[in-house]
Amino acid sequence: MSHKQIYYSDKYDDDKFEYRHVMLPKDIAKKVPKTHLMSETEWRNLGVQQSQGWVHYMIHQPGIHLEAPTPNKKLLKQI
Repeated sequence: MSHKQIYYSDKYDDDKFEYRHVMLPKDIAKKVPKTHLMSETEWRNLGVQQSQGWVHYMIHQPGIHLEAPTPNKKLLKQI
């Protein structure tokens, strides 16, 4: 992985959600708020590209890793 590019892991899932790890280069990671998880608008403004419905649910240290599950699988089947 280049340290200047956003890295997207392969997707994986459990019974309810689909997940993907997004690892940010240091220059972008510095812009991640420390007081809250980001809204979709906030992470898109940092350059993260995901389809609609992904949610920032965790920050893992060291480094900033945006982990984003999709909406509930059962809900997706209903749509």
